[in-house]
Amino acid sequence: MCRFRPRILIDVSRIDMTTTVLGFKISMPIMVAPTAMQKMAHPEGEYATARAASAAGTIMTLSSWATSSVEEVASTGPGIRFFQLYVYKDRNVVAQLVRRAERAGFKAIALTVDTPRLGRREADIKNRFTLPPFLTLKNFEGLNLGKMDKSDESGLASYVAGQIDRTLSWKDVKWLQTITSLPILVKGVLTAEDARLSIQAGAAGIIVSNHGARQLDYVPATIMALEEVVKAAQGRVPVFLDGGVRRGTDVFKALALGASGIFIGRPVVFSLAAEGEAGVRKVLQMLREEFELTMALSGCRSLKEITRDHIVTEWDVPRIRPAPRL
Repeated sequence: MCRFRPRILIDVSRIDMTTTVLGFKISMPIMVAPTAMQKMAHPEGEYATARAASAAGTIMTLSSWATSSVEEVASTGPGIRFFQLYVYKDRNVVAQLVRRAERAGFKAIALTVDTPRLGRREADIKNRFTLPPFLTLKNFEGLNLGKMDKSDESGLASYVAGQIDRTLSWKDVKWLQTITSLPILVKGVLTAEDARLSIQAGAAGIIVSNHGARQLDYVPATIMALEEVVKAAQGRVPVFLDGGVRRGTDVFKALALGASGIFIGRPVVFSLAAEGEAGVRKVLQMLREEFELTMALSGCRSLKEITRDHIVTEWDVPRIRPAPRL
C-alpha cells in the first residue's frame, strides 16, 4: 500500500516526462514488456504493438516466443526495441537469436532468468493450452522449435521442458556478454542478493519482475520488492519494474521507490485484443495522461523531482506513528 504526500503551490504548467534508458531518449518512463504469442490476441499481433510503441515514443520488448520474428517487427519501421531472451539447451540457438536481433536493430537483451522450469499454470493445463495450428513461434522457424505440440498436460509446459536449459546460472550471463555487445538487462530479480550478483555478472540493468506472479506462488508483488533491489544496486545500474502497473499513479509510485522506468504487459495484450494497434496506442496514451496528472498534482515538474518523500508505504507507518502517551 502506497499513499501520496503531494506538494502544493508549485508551478506545474509544464511537465517533462522524457527520460533516457540505456542511452536512448524516450517520451515517458512507460515501456512495453515482452508478452508471448500476440497474434492469439489480434491478427496483427506484435506488428501492431511495435507500431503503437513507436508512435508513443517508447520502447517495445519483443518476446522470444513471439508470433512475429525480429525481422518482421523491424520491418514495421523505426523504433527502439529490446529483445527478450531465454537460454535454451542448444546454445547455438541462443547465439543465432542474438545475432538476428542485433542485425534487426534491437538495442538490448532482456534476459529472463526466473524460468528454468515453467510454473504450474493450472488454467493452461486444464485448457491444454497450445498455439493454434495456423500460428508458430516465428523466431524459431527452421530450427525445429517453432511448433508446440499438445500433450496430456499443457502444450506450453511440455515445450518449455523440452527447450529451456535448467542449468542456467550466473556464468551464462557472463557467457552472453561474450557473444554480443548489446547491453543485458537481467529480468526476474526480486532480492537484494540477486541484484548485487547481477551487477557483479556485468548486467547493464535490472528488471524487478515476478513473471506476472505465474511462476511461484507467494512471491512478493514487484512493488514490494522494488526498494530493496534499488538500495542494493546503489545507483550502479538502472532498476526497472515489470508487473502490476495499471494506472499512471502506479508509475509514479514505482519511480518514487527508485525505479528508472516501468514495463507493462497485460494492459498491452488486453488493449491489443480489444482494438489492435489503436487499442495499444490508447492504453499508452491513457497511462501517459494519468502519470502526467499525478506528477502535476504531486508538485513534480520532471522525473528527477519525484522522490521517496512523495509517498508513504505501509512499512513506513511504524516510523511515523506518534509515540503513545504516558
